[in-house]
Amino acid sequence: MSLDKPYKNIPGTTIFDAEQSRKGYYLNQFCMSLMSADNRNRFKADERAYLNEWAMTEDQKQAVIDRDLNRCLALGGNIYFLAKIGATDGLSFQQMAGSMTGMTEQEYREMMLAGGRKPVPKNN
Repeated sequence: MSLDKPYKNIPGTTIFDAEQSRKGYYLNQFCMSLMSADNRNRFKADERAYLNEWAMTEDQKQAVIDRDLNRCLALGGNIYFLAKIGATDGLSFQQMAGSMTGMTEQEYREMMLAGGRKPVPKNN
């Protein structure tokens, strides 16, 4: 049974709900594994081999390899778990968020200090 999701069409937003959680379970578990230095080292040594240890979809694995965090979100990733990938790469959360919006870190920072992004309505 599908639930009514009035939040489904918020422009530029992926809501992490129960459906997204189920879809991204193994992706998010992989991300949490990066909290261990040993796992970070294994991942950095051979990303594909480490990802293949997880029951993720090929799309999820490729999104991680490409560091396409927006795609990871669409595939069930939770931004707080995905931050572990950025930390593994030596990036701050601000740098990651900037890359997800097509902005530099400084542009992203200034935008957030000015009150954040303004939603752009979808054309029907």
